[in-house]
Amino acid sequence: MASHRKWSPTGTRIAGIRTPALATAALTSVALLSQTANAAPSADPKPSIEEVEKKVDDLYHQAEAATEKYNATREKTAQQRKRVDSLLDDVAQRTEKLNTAREELGSFAAAQYRTGASAPDTATLLLADNPQDYFDQTQLMDRLTSRQKVAVDDYITEQAATTKKRAEASQSLQTLTTTQSALKTSKADVQRKLAAARDLLSKLTAEEKARLAAIEKKKREAADRKAAELAQQQAAAEKKAQEAAAQQQTTTGTSGTSGTSGSSTTDSSYTAKADKALAFARTQVGKPYVWGATGPGSYDCSGLTQAAWKAAGVDLPRTTWDQVNVGTTVPLADIKPGDLVFFYDDISHVGLYVGNGMMIHAPKPGAYVREESIFYGGESIIHSVVRPA
Repeated sequence: MASHRKWSPTGTRIAGIRTPALATAALTSVALLSQTANAAPSADPKPSIEEVEKKVDDLYHQAEAATEKYNATREKTAQQRKRVDSLLDDVAQRTEKLNTAREELGSFAAAQYRTGASAPDTATLLLADNPQDYFDQTQLMDRLTSRQKVAVDDYITEQAATTKKRAEASQSLQTLTTTQSALKTSKADVQRKLAAARDLLSKLTAEEKARLAAIEKKKREAADRKAAELAQQQAAAEKKAQEAAAQQQTTTGTSGTSGTSGSSTTDSSYTAKADKALAFARTQVGKPYVWGATGPGSYDCSGLTQAAWKAAGVDLPRTTWDQVNVGTTVPLADIKPGDLVFFYDDISHVGLYVGNGMMIHAPKPGAYVREESIFYGGESIIHSVVRPA
């Protein structure tokens, strides 16, 4: 951090005249400034392909996080819009009732006027800001018939309820406006991140693009090897479990299987649902990633997993941040087809596990729904595995 200490000259100053030491320093500074002014500005060094790849990956990751924020805000906006519509409908209905009550009181006022009764009091009531206060002050209620009293009570009740609902509708409209502004901000944030990534890629030469493709190929190969390792580990663990179960059955007889019937039923139920979710997901392979999309022509990552499990009769929330909290978290070693795999510390990406270390997911803008290793970005970015049903 730069020091903020006051500068002190090394030379001395006599009657406003610089000493030679200070004069020399001043001349040196002038020379350096002159050289700097005349020198051509140095261009920033061009980033390496590895740096470009990391930067692009980071931007896509940031775009996905911004997309989930956009999805959450859009859901909130939709809910608030429904509430506003409901409140406005309620206000309209109550206003109609209030008008009916006012008309009935008006008819009483007209009748009182024709008979010479206290019509001015009733007419003034219709214009009063607070009818109840007006009644208290004028004691009009003492001069009304039972039927008129009922009409007045209805009028007071409807006016109070209508005023309350109008205030609620006004507040909800303000909240909706604020949320819509946040939605617009989230959308612009996604677009900025994607534009920056596209700009970086557009500046690459053909040779650099080929090198970038080679880097991506190596990453995929490494991810596929890791997926194969997981599949082998799970196969070995499954074989060992089957051998242990067979040994137990031989030792204890049929009674040894009684404790596993409930678990088998649960597994079968989950497998049936997972098969439906996976069947749906496979039919979406090849469709484009579009941020904020929930199908049927395009998807983002959480839109795809939501649609897949909905096909199996399971309703998942819209965003990765909410989907991760639905169901049971399981260790990576125990992952099963149909499970949801979440990525990054901010839980901004999700895929649907299909087995053998692979998943179906909507990867990123510019890509298509595809089957890919869950280690596509390395094991370190896997956040958690959740069994949603």
